[in-house]
Amino acid sequence: MTPSAQSTGNAPSPIAALALKLVGGITILAALVDFLVLLLPPDLLNRAWQISTTTQLVDRGIVPLVGIALLFTGYWIDSYVAGKRGRANLMLDARFWTCILACILGLIFAVLTPIHMNNVRLQSRDALTQVSEEASEATTQLEQRLNAEVTQQRDRISTLLSNPDQIDQLVASGNVTEEQAAQIRQFEENPESLDEFLSGQASQLRTRLETEIGTRREEATQRVRSEATKASIRISLSSILLAIGYIGIGISGVRRLLAI
Repeated sequence: MTPSAQSTGNAPSPIAALALKLVGGITILAALVDFLVLLLPPDLLNRAWQISTTTQLVDRGIVPLVGIALLFTGYWIDSYVAGKRGRANLMLDARFWTCILACILGLIFAVLTPIHMNNVRLQSRDALTQVSEEASEATTQLEQRLNAEVTQQRDRISTLLSNPDQIDQLVASGNVTEEQAAQIRQFEENPESLDEFLSGQASQLRTRLETEIGTRREEATQRVRSEATKASIRISLSSILLAIGYIGIGISGVRRLLAI
Protein backbone atom coordinates (compact mmCIF):
# COMPACT_ATOMS: atom_id res chain seq x y z
CA MET A 1 0.00 0.00 0.00
CA THR A 2 1.38 3.37 -1.00
CA PRO A 3 1.75 6.13 1.60
CA SER A 4 -0.86 8.23 -0.20
CA ALA A 5 -3.34 5.38 -0.18
CA GLN A 6 -2.62 4.69 3.47
CA SER A 7 -3.12 8.38 4.31
CA THR A 8 -6.40 8.44 2.39
CA GLY A 9 -7.57 5.30 4.13
CA ASN A 10 -6.89 6.78 7.54
CA ALA A 11 -8.61 10.08 6.67
CA PRO A 12 -11.96 10.83 8.33
CA SER A 13 -15.06 9.79 6.45
CA PRO A 14 -16.91 12.49 4.45
CA ILE A 15 -20.00 11.43 6.41
CA ALA A 16 -18.41 13.00 9.49
CA ALA A 17 -17.93 16.25 7.58
CA LEU A 18 -21.56 16.23 6.43
CA ALA A 19 -22.78 15.47 9.95
CA LEU A 20 -20.71 18.27 11.48
CA LYS A 21 -21.89 20.81 8.90
CA LEU A 22 -25.49 19.72 9.35
CA VAL A 23 -25.37 19.77 13.16
CA GLY A 24 -23.52 23.08 13.15
CA GLY A 25 -26.03 24.70 10.82
CA ILE A 26 -29.00 23.40 12.79
CA THR A 27 -27.43 24.56 16.05
CA ILE A 28 -26.92 28.07 14.68
CA LEU A 29 -30.44 28.32 13.22
CA ALA A 30 -32.06 26.92 16.38
CA ALA A 31 -30.14 29.42 18.51
CA LEU A 32 -31.21 32.30 16.27
CA VAL A 33 -34.84 31.21 16.52
CA ASP A 34 -34.42 31.02 20.30
CA PHE A 35 -32.98 34.54 20.34
CA LEU A 36 -35.88 35.81 18.24
CA VAL A 37 -38.43 34.24 20.60
CA LEU A 38 -36.73 35.89 23.57
CA LEU A 39 -37.12 39.29 21.92
CA LEU A 40 -40.87 38.85 21.37
CA PRO A 41 -42.88 40.73 22.35
CA PRO A 42 -40.42 43.63 22.65
CA ASP A 43 -40.76 45.98 25.61
CA LEU A 44 -37.80 48.27 25.09
CA LEU A 45 -38.95 50.90 27.59
CA ASN A 46 -39.15 48.36 30.40
CA ARG A 47 -35.81 48.19 32.21
CA ALA A 48 -36.66 44.87 33.86
CA TRP A 49 -37.41 43.37 30.44
CA GLN A 50 -34.10 44.66 29.10
CA ILE A 51 -32.14 43.15 31.99
CA SER A 52 -33.96 39.81 31.80
CA THR A 53 -33.63 39.57 28.02
CA THR A 54 -29.95 40.53 28.04
CA THR A 55 -29.23 37.97 30.75
CA GLN A 56 -30.94 35.19 28.80
CA LEU A 57 -29.24 36.18 25.54
CA VAL A 58 -25.81 36.14 27.15
CA ASP A 59 -26.48 32.87 28.96
CA ARG A 60 -27.39 31.26 25.62
CA GLY A 61 -24.79 33.14 23.60
CA ILE A 62 -22.34 30.25 23.59
CA VAL A 63 -24.72 28.03 21.58
CA PRO A 64 -24.26 29.71 18.17
CA LEU A 65 -20.50 29.82 18.84
CA VAL A 66 -20.48 26.04 19.24
CA GLY A 67 -22.55 25.71 16.07
CA ILE A 68 -20.07 27.86 14.15
CA ALA A 69 -17.17 25.75 15.40
CA LEU A 70 -18.93 22.55 14.31
CA LEU A 71 -19.77 24.00 10.91
CA PHE A 72 -16.21 25.14 10.22
CA THR A 73 -14.83 21.82 11.43
CA GLY A 74 -17.10 20.04 8.97
CA TYR A 75 -15.88 22.23 6.12
CA TRP A 76 -12.27 21.64 7.16
CA ILE A 77 -12.73 17.86 7.17
CA ASP A 78 -14.49 18.02 3.82
CA SER A 79 -11.65 20.11 2.36
CA TYR A 80 -9.03 17.80 3.87
CA VAL A 81 -10.61 14.63 2.52
CA ALA A 82 -11.57 15.91 -0.89
CA GLY A 83 -8.49 18.08 -1.29
CA LYS A 84 -10.54 21.11 -2.32
CA ARG A 85 -8.35 24.17 -2.45
CA GLY A 86 -10.01 26.16 -5.22
CA ARG A 87 -11.52 29.58 -4.65
CA ALA A 88 -15.31 29.46 -4.35
CA ASN A 89 -17.84 32.22 -4.87
CA LEU A 90 -18.08 33.97 -1.49
CA MET A 91 -21.71 34.89 -2.07
CA LEU A 92 -22.54 31.19 -2.29
CA ASP A 93 -20.22 30.07 0.48
CA ALA A 94 -21.99 29.32 3.77
CA ARG A 95 -18.76 29.97 5.64
CA PHE A 96 -18.72 33.59 4.45
CA TRP A 97 -22.24 34.29 5.67
CA THR A 98 -21.48 32.48 8.90
CA CYS A 99 -18.53 34.82 9.43
CA ILE A 100 -20.75 37.82 8.72
CA LEU A 101 -23.27 36.47 11.25
CA ALA A 102 -20.46 36.03 13.78
CA CYS A 103 -19.42 39.66 13.32
CA ILE A 104 -23.02 40.82 13.78
CA LEU A 105 -23.46 38.74 16.93
CA GLY A 106 -20.14 40.04 18.24
CA LEU A 107 -21.26 43.65 17.76
CA ILE A 108 -24.58 42.89 19.45
CA PHE A 109 -22.90 41.42 22.52
CA ALA A 110 -20.40 44.29 22.58
CA VAL A 111 -23.27 46.81 22.61
CA LEU A 112 -25.21 44.83 25.22
CA THR A 113 -22.33 45.09 27.70
CA PRO A 114 -22.57 48.83 28.55
CA ILE A 115 -26.36 48.79 28.19
CA HIS A 116 -26.69 45.99 30.73
CA MET A 117 -24.26 47.61 33.17
CA ASN A 118 -26.21 50.87 33.01
CA ASN A 119 -29.56 49.11 33.42
CA VAL A 120 -28.28 47.19 36.46
CA ARG A 121 -26.95 50.44 37.94
CA LEU A 122 -30.29 52.20 37.46
CA GLN A 123 -32.22 49.22 38.83
CA SER A 124 -29.94 49.11 41.88
CA ARG A 125 -30.46 52.85 42.42
CA ASP A 126 -34.24 52.44 42.27
CA ALA A 127 -34.08 49.48 44.65
CA LEU A 128 -31.99 51.48 47.15
CA THR A 129 -34.47 54.35 46.90
CA GLN A 130 -37.30 51.95 47.63
CA VAL A 131 -35.41 50.58 50.64
CA SER A 132 -34.99 54.12 52.00
CA GLU A 133 -38.67 54.90 51.43
CA GLU A 134 -39.73 51.71 53.20
CA ALA A 135 -37.46 52.55 56.14
CA SER A 136 -38.92 56.07 56.35
CA GLU A 137 -42.44 54.65 56.19
CA ALA A 138 -41.59 52.17 58.93
CA THR A 139 -40.28 55.02 61.09
CA THR A 140 -43.50 56.98 60.57
CA GLN A 141 -45.55 53.93 61.47
CA LEU A 142 -43.35 53.47 64.53
CA GLU A 143 -44.22 56.92 65.84
CA GLN A 144 -47.91 56.29 65.27
CA ARG A 145 -47.65 52.95 67.02
CA LEU A 146 -45.81 54.47 70.00
CA ASN A 147 -48.36 57.26 70.37
CA ALA A 148 -51.21 54.75 70.25
CA GLU A 149 -49.57 52.48 72.83
CA VAL A 150 -48.78 55.38 75.17
CA THR A 151 -52.37 56.59 74.96
CA GLN A 152 -53.71 53.08 75.50
CA GLN A 153 -51.44 52.46 78.47
CA ARG A 154 -52.31 55.84 80.00
CA ASP A 155 -56.03 55.06 79.73
CA ARG A 156 -55.51 51.61 81.24
CA ILE A 157 -53.60 53.00 84.23
CA SER A 158 -56.13 55.80 84.71
CA THR A 159 -58.92 53.22 84.76
CA LEU A 160 -57.08 51.19 87.41
CA LEU A 161 -56.42 54.27 89.50
CA SER A 162 -60.11 55.12 89.45
CA ASN A 163 -60.93 51.59 90.66
CA PRO A 164 -58.37 50.47 93.28
CA ASP A 165 -60.27 47.20 93.89
CA GLN A 166 -59.51 46.15 90.33
CA ILE A 167 -55.78 46.43 91.05
CA ASP A 168 -56.15 43.93 93.90
CA GLN A 169 -58.10 41.59 91.63
CA LEU A 170 -55.38 41.71 88.99
CA VAL A 171 -52.74 40.98 91.62
CA ALA A 172 -54.77 38.05 92.91
CA SER A 173 -55.21 36.63 89.41
CA GLY A 174 -51.48 36.95 88.69
CA ASN A 175 -51.92 39.40 85.81
CA VAL A 176 -50.15 42.15 87.77
CA THR A 177 -47.25 41.71 90.19
CA GLU A 178 -47.05 43.34 93.60
CA GLU A 179 -44.27 45.59 92.32
CA GLN A 180 -46.37 46.75 89.38
CA ALA A 181 -49.35 47.33 91.64
CA ALA A 182 -47.22 49.45 93.98
CA GLN A 183 -45.98 51.45 91.04
CA ILE A 184 -49.52 52.05 89.80
CA ARG A 185 -50.57 53.27 93.25
CA GLN A 186 -47.55 55.58 93.27
CA PHE A 187 -48.86 57.20 90.10
CA GLU A 188 -51.98 58.18 92.05
CA GLU A 189 -49.86 59.95 94.64
CA ASN A 190 -47.56 61.54 92.05
CA PRO A 191 -49.35 62.01 88.68
CA GLU A 192 -46.22 63.56 87.12
CA SER A 193 -44.35 60.28 87.57
CA LEU A 194 -46.87 58.65 85.22
CA ASP A 195 -45.78 60.90 82.39
CA GLU A 196 -42.13 60.15 83.13
CA PHE A 197 -42.85 56.42 83.23
CA LEU A 198 -44.73 56.42 79.92
CA SER A 199 -42.07 58.57 78.26
CA GLY A 200 -39.35 56.19 79.42
CA GLN A 201 -41.24 53.16 78.18
CA ALA A 202 -41.84 54.82 74.81
CA SER A 203 -38.19 55.87 74.54
CA GLN A 204 -36.93 52.32 75.20
CA LEU A 205 -39.36 50.87 72.68
CA ARG A 206 -38.48 53.53 70.12
CA THR A 207 -34.76 52.84 70.47
CA ARG A 208 -35.23 49.08 70.06
CA LEU A 209 -37.51 49.36 67.05
CA GLU A 210 -35.34 52.01 65.36
CA THR A 211 -32.36 49.71 65.77
CA GLU A 212 -34.31 46.89 64.14
CA ILE A 213 -35.39 49.17 61.28
CA GLY A 214 -31.83 50.36 60.76
CA THR A 215 -30.52 46.78 60.75
CA ARG A 216 -33.09 45.64 58.22
CA ARG A 217 -32.34 48.68 56.06
CA GLU A 218 -28.61 47.99 56.13
CA GLU A 219 -29.12 44.32 55.30
CA ALA A 220 -31.44 45.18 52.40
CA THR A 221 -28.96 47.77 51.09
CA GLN A 222 -26.07 45.31 51.18
CA ARG A 223 -28.18 42.63 49.51
CA VAL A 224 -29.24 44.95 46.69
CA ARG A 225 -25.67 46.12 46.07
CA SER A 226 -24.30 42.58 46.19
CA GLU A 227 -26.87 41.24 43.74
CA ALA A 228 -26.32 44.19 41.39
CA THR A 229 -22.54 43.73 41.46
CA LYS A 230 -22.78 39.99 40.78
CA ALA A 231 -25.27 40.44 37.95
CA SER A 232 -23.25 43.24 36.37
CA ILE A 233 -19.91 41.43 36.55
CA ARG A 234 -21.16 38.02 35.41
CA ILE A 235 -23.23 39.16 32.44
CA SER A 236 -20.87 41.95 31.38
CA LEU A 237 -17.75 39.76 31.39
CA SER A 238 -19.58 36.94 29.62
CA SER A 239 -20.89 39.39 27.02
CA ILE A 240 -17.40 40.82 26.43
CA LEU A 241 -15.92 37.34 26.01
CA LEU A 242 -18.67 36.39 23.57
CA ALA A 243 -18.12 39.60 21.61
CA ILE A 244 -14.39 38.91 21.38
CA GLY A 245 -15.02 35.32 20.30
CA TYR A 246 -17.59 36.14 17.64
CA ILE A 247 -15.73 39.14 16.20
CA GLY A 248 -12.44 37.24 16.22
CA ILE A 249 -13.95 34.30 14.35
CA GLY A 250 -15.84 36.54 11.94
CA ILE A 251 -12.95 38.81 10.96
CA SER A 252 -10.33 36.07 10.77
CA GLY A 253 -12.73 33.86 8.83
CA VAL A 254 -13.48 36.53 6.23
CA ARG A 255 -9.77 37.27 5.82
CA ARG A 256 -8.93 33.61 5.27
CA LEU A 257 -11.75 33.18 2.78
CA LEU A 258 -10.60 36.24 0.84
CA ALA A 259 -7.04 34.94 0.85
CA ILE A 260 -7.98 31.58 -0.70
